[in-house]
Amino acid sequence: MEAKDETRYIQRILDGETELYAVLLDRYNRPIYSLIVQMISCPEDAEELVQDTFLKAYRNLGSYKGESRFSTWLYRIAYNITISFTRKKRQEFLYIEDSTINNVPDEKAEEILCPTDDEERITALIQAIELLNAEEKAIITLFYYEQKSVEEVGEVLNLTTSNVKVKLHRTRKKIYLLMSKKDNTSLWKGE
Repeated sequence: MEAKDETRYIQRILDGETELYAVLLDRYNRPIYSLIVQMISCPEDAEELVQDTFLKAYRNLGSYKGESRFSTWLYRIAYNITISFTRKKRQEFLYIEDSTINNVPDEKAEEILCPTDDEERITALIQAIELLNAEEKAIITLFYYEQKSVEEVGEVLNLTTSNVKVKLHRTRKKIYLLMSKKDNTSLWKGE
């Protein structure tokens, strides 16, 4: 669906054709669920947060100004709801010293998320991503899984483009460390 079609649907919904909201639900339910479940790793909570996202989006549909893509606006709502949820739950995340992250060679960090058929590596990657905090999971999900541009990721997370690039780079390094040194517990702080 083109952005102009979405804008027409939104206007028609605002004009009283509320049943058309189902079209937007069908289109974005899976990607929004994917983002949320990656951030919190609990399918049951993710389903509830997806419902909260679409309910909040529906209630605030009149405030959508079309300054960004509708999907970006919706992802931002989902991200904010999920971050609020993780704060309430006070989930603990792994912390790695900055000096340790900075010592990872750039080329190692770049290749860690390259496509592979190696099931052991895929499993290690999934386990490493599980240890990231919610914002890091969101960045990885939006950029790699949802194939959003750095600019769109910045819009969703309310970050500058350069900040997204830095966080994406550091998160790749963190994943590399988690995958290659998962048994080295002296590496981790603050668990």
